[in-house]
Amino acid sequence: MSGAVLVAIAACIGNFLQGWDNATIAGAIVYIKKDLNLGTTLEGLVVAMSLIGATVITTCSGPISDSLGRRPMLILSSILYFVGGLIMLWSPNVFVLCIARLLDGFGIGLAVTLVPVYVSETAPSDIRGLLNTLPQFNGSGGMFLAYCMIFGMSLTSSPSWRLMLGVLSIPSLLYFALTVFYLPESPRWLVSKGKMREAKQVLQKLRGREDVSGSSSINSKFSFHSLPAPKISVAAPLKYRYTTCI
Repeated sequence: MSGAVLVAIAACIGNFLQGWDNATIAGAIVYIKKDLNLGTTLEGLVVAMSLIGATVITTCSGPISDSLGRRPMLILSSILYFVGGLIMLWSPNVFVLCIARLLDGFGIGLAVTLVPVYVSETAPSDIRGLLNTLPQFNGSGGMFLAYCMIFGMSLTSSPSWRLMLGVLSIPSLLYFALTVFYLPESPRWLVSKGKMREAKQVLQKLRGREDVSGSSSINSKFSFHSLPAPKISVAAPLKYRYTTCI
């Protein structure tokens, strides 16, 4: 299996965690409502806090990743997932739970925004479309496995909603390790910052040394000198509104 495929699979764990979170809160909210005596407003707020966090963070994740790089933002996403999961495991009241859900939402927003960009910038052109199906596939897979876990825990005598939500920290720790020790920076981003040597080294890792023998290969095959790193913005969908509508 090529390096680019393994890198894409590792990066898409962020989307797996997003699907996992969506499923766990859907099952856990039944027990949260009973345990914390929540009204309908607070019940809806607990569920929505992750979406609120994701919405807020996506407004600035693009420009920040253009400045600092894709990889640091993926590392931050894994940290937010992990911290959010730990706080949800401990949550003594609804206020703390909402804060945890907000942090979790920040991690979700970074992952769903930047993972597809990262995969596009690291994947070879001949399998780029295939690899870009992985974020959605992983998200759906995360939901399925989380629903199975919730079902199993619901069969116990005293299901713990804190444990249901806190389990998120375990796969997020794996995600953190992969983003720190395995995932390279986007070669397109490196070239946009003039770091040609680092970009060449990353491409050699992703494609194989025989595919990238020097800067001329980068120029001819990937046109990195002439193509700047794509800018991510909230208004980007408006540029492609007709395609989006279709």
